[in-house]
Amino acid sequence: MCLAVPGQIATIEATDPVLRSGRVNFGGIFKIVNLSCVPDARVGDYVLVHAGMAISTVDESEAEQVFDYLRQMGELDDLAAGQETNR
Repeated sequence: MCLAVPGQIATIEATDPVLRSGRVNFGGIFKIVNLSCVPDARVGDYVLVHAGMAISTVDESEAEQVFDYLRQMGELDDLAAGQETNR
């Protein structure tokens, strides 16, 4: 089964519409994510990420609810694999 996980855009690194990317915060774990499918998303917005690509935006309360479920299931450890440093 595939799972999309919400994260908050911390920075936008590349602004080219095709190669647009940014650092996304997944509860303290930062990953570089392709943002080309969410052209209107800005720093501070929450996006739903699947396989390294943001596929839609979500509101903060929905994102926090998903993080609560993941914490309860102990699944946040999977996100930490290959974790970037918190800079």
